[in-house]
Amino acid sequence: MAIWFERPTPESLNAFRANTLVAHLAISFIEVGDDFLRATMPVDARTQQPYGVLHGGASVALAETMGSTGAAACLDRSRYQCFGQEINANHLRPVSSGLVTGTARPFHIGARSQVWGIEIHDDRGHLTCISRITLATVERRV
Repeated sequence: MAIWFERPTPESLNAFRANTLVAHLAISFIEVGDDFLRATMPVDARTQQPYGVLHGGASVALAETMGSTGAAACLDRSRYQCFGQEINANHLRPVSSGLVTGTARPFHIGARSQVWGIEIHDDRGHLTCISRITLATVERRV
């Protein structure tokens, strides 16, 4: 069973990137399943730390982008919006080039909060980072 208020498409999600950090980091949504989102991000000069490996902050930016986008897609956005409250990440393996792919799935979708888990893998399928984000669901003010 799908979790989406209105099922998004990669094209509809990517349309919101213009003039944002998401565009600068070249994060691109590539797949939407019944209960997950998948996105990629290149490991290059935009996302590497000075030592030539993927910056942990870039991994967290990918995770937060995916988790908050997924959370928003579960809501009637004319009435509600989500705000990140807490995010954590464990960086498990360095990546120096290529593309990383993240998959985000909800652990909890409640009336006032959502919790999403994100796994990030490198081109070879190695798990490089795991993250969890908690978001508040807030009624929009008129």
